[in-house]
Amino acid sequence: MIWGDAVPNFLIGLREGLEAGLIVSILLAAVKKSGGSRVPVWLGALGAASLSVSFGAVLTFTTSELSATAREVVAGTLSVLAVILVTIMIFWMRRTAASLSKSLRGDVETALALGAGALVLTAFFAVAREGLETTLFLWTAARASGDAVAPAIGAAIGLLVAFGICVLLYRQAVRLDLGKFFRYTAVLLIVVAAGVLAYGLGDLQNGGVLPGRTWLAFDLSGTISPDSWWVALISGVTNLAPKMTVLQVVAWIAYVVIVLGLFLGTKPPAPVAGAHDKGRFEAWAARLAGRRTLPVAAVVVLVPLLVAGLIIALLPAKPPAAGSVTVTAADCAKGFSGAGPGLQRITVTNKSGKSGEITLVDSGDAVVGEIETLGPATTADLSATLGNGGYQFVCYLAGQKATRSAQFTVTGGSGDTPKAVSRVTKDDLDGVNVKYQDYVLAVLPSVEEALGRVKSALTGGDTAGAKRAWLDAMTAWERVGASYNSFGDAGKAVAGLPDGFADGVRDPEFSGIRRIEYGLYTGEPSAALVTQVDKTLDGIAKVRKDLRTDDIAGDSTTLSLRGHEILEDALRDHLTGVSDQGAHAGYAATAADVDATRKVLQIVEPLLTPRDPDLLPTARRQLDDIVKALDAVKRPDGTYPPLDAPTLAQRQKINGTVGAALETLSAVPNLLEVPKHDG
Repeated sequence: MIWGDAVPNFLIGLREGLEAGLIVSILLAAVKKSGGSRVPVWLGALGAASLSVSFGAVLTFTTSELSATAREVVAGTLSVLAVILVTIMIFWMRRTAASLSKSLRGDVETALALGAGALVLTAFFAVAREGLETTLFLWTAARASGDAVAPAIGAAIGLLVAFGICVLLYRQAVRLDLGKFFRYTAVLLIVVAAGVLAYGLGDLQNGGVLPGRTWLAFDLSGTISPDSWWVALISGVTNLAPKMTVLQVVAWIAYVVIVLGLFLGTKPPAPVAGAHDKGRFEAWAARLAGRRTLPVAAVVVLVPLLVAGLIIALLPAKPPAAGSVTVTAADCAKGFSGAGPGLQRITVTNKSGKSGEITLVDSGDAVVGEIETLGPATTADLSATLGNGGYQFVCYLAGQKATRSAQFTVTGGSGDTPKAVSRVTKDDLDGVNVKYQDYVLAVLPSVEEALGRVKSALTGGDTAGAKRAWLDAMTAWERVGASYNSFGDAGKAVAGLPDGFADGVRDPEFSGIRRIEYGLYTGEPSAALVTQVDKTLDGIAKVRKDLRTDDIAGDSTTLSLRGHEILEDALRDHLTGVSDQGAHAGYAATAADVDATRKVLQIVEPLLTPRDPDLLPTARRQLDDIVKALDAVKRPDGTYPPLDAPTLAQRQKINGTVGAALETLSAVPNLLEVPKHDG
């Protein structure tokens, strides 16, 4: 168990538990002062607890029945929703804390006048808001940690401490500056929420809802161990991970800076009169409840449990567990007795103290099922459809060699099972990457030749000729297949965008083909542009030099990403106008990206076809559809118009065909992914 994972949920449990506990304490004190019974308050609080527990159970069981992709989409959406709710609650508590007690006492007086049943509902509604928010945030934070035990213990301790503080406050045994407490814990909670937001966006990227899954801001997984205590502590509290996408990092920083800045840099507005008045439904429900104490209590306590039980019962049944296996530092699934044919669900528990990847392979070492990351002290289901033959578990734990289980044999199957996927090794990719490097070396001279024509035209004062030559240079570079920083700093020097530079297009560090484009279409002096051409040619020379080395440009594992990312780059930058610096050549760049994608797919075909025979024929048909859609908007002279010139239907056709191809190509990085233990 990693105690760093317990810290965020301890903080959530403490703060949110104290908020709910204070509400109950205020209600109890108001009832005591009025001389009424405190039982309805406790019944209402019990109903709120029942609703929260039921909500948590539904979240857990329903998401566990989804496919891996659907589970990531749902979990990511709920994570973003939880962050929104927590952010609202942080500012709501800051604004209303001073008048909360007075408002709740007024609610109690109104409820007592209506009857004990109304008081049950008053307590229920007051506490349920906190309970549902707390449950959702605890659930998403626990999922972000990848561990179940430590977050549960942290949340339980936080709730117990909050309960103890509330008891002491109610009995006036201690005094606590609640304003300072909520202010300080809000700062910590904002950091935790930023991590949950980043993790949720990562889930949405993995689920295909958001782009940029492979656009990494950094990947330190090969440098630092995720199981080291200090990494575990930082990751547990902030949800920052050794490997994060650009979107995750930007979202984390933006959330912390903006929300923390607003929280610390602004004064809370004065409470608005009537801000805590009941809604129409709550007021109507309170009048209806009246003095019906037991029926109302039964409804708020039992109905959530019954509804949750019904939802869970109606879920599609899981296949019966074929057994359970345990992973330790020394053994992988030792003692597993075997499984039958067909769809099997095997429960895997990690007791190794390390995170790891657990796979089930056939006799040919092809993967039939896997748990990509299983945290320490965590249990998860591995589902696989088994046919006749031999199988064994392989466990890849962080920092140690792979271990294997004894082989078990399956008999009695029908033979109609999904094809197992053979894992790609780095050696496999090294072989095809040499062919890609040869292709790049063959294309780079055409980029240099076109840039030479740009330079000659500029020297001769032929701006129109320079623009035509620039278009040739740009499209030739796009055919190289550069995408998502795949050529490192040298690639940025050749075709980087001004985004990220302090002075944008005027920044002296902004250089390359897009910098030349900006100068050509803003009337910049030819001499200055000739200098930019020379800098770009130097960048191309650096790309050529680095191509066979081990840096970004020569890393064979990036080749598995290019089959998808080149076209994704077109959709993200060219078809949105982001890359346009004046030439309005988004369609021309997209057409060149289609050519580059075709070439990459041709190069990796020996690896792709055995793993998915239908993928390449489908992808090639879809690439043909993109070309047809682009050809339909060409001018009579064969050139492409600006992005906004075609009709809406034509633009939608282009974007739709690109999107369809990207959906198919999204399988390429997964099929050609080098396992973490082999990278």
